[in-house]
Amino acid sequence: MAVKDILLIGNPKLYEKSVSVEKKELKQLHPQINLMFETVLDFRNKYGAGRAIAAPQIGLQKRIICLNIDKPVAIINPVLTNLSNEMFEVWDDCMSFPSLLVKVKRHKKLTLSFFDSNWQKQTWLLEDDLAELIQHEYDHLDGILATQRAIDQQSFKWKT
Repeated sequence: MAVKDILLIGNPKLYEKSVSVEKKELKQLHPQINLMFETVLDFRNKYGAGRAIAAPQIGLQKRIICLNIDKPVAIINPVLTNLSNEMFEVWDDCMSFPSLLVKVKRHKKLTLSFFDSNWQKQTWLLEDDLAELIQHEYDHLDGILATQRAIDQQSFKWKT
């Protein structure tokens, strides 16, 4: 299985804003997208966790999220709308800091619009853990890590 190294917290590339994918680039990005899916599976085998990865985590500054829950789904140029006023707190983890948990607040519900790997427009209504996951990955596309969203200075703990 071919995988990419996941950039770790502190790497300056993680704090850069990603650029949108153009339709004409999609074919050349498919190998990178496949590597992202393989990297999620490799991380899952090593750590027993991992459902998604954002392109900046492998040093690719494109607006791509690879989600792998029931099946692999490439989320290209995502847009979040209809963010609920209702928030919830969660201990967030991240492949870029695999031993650390950060308590953050996330919107309970949202609408996710994106292009899939065939450049077909998709719209999903998400809530709870999937809404949280997409918000986490979306933040990566804007150069934001969960550590920057910590509720307070006591919102960090090591995984045990």
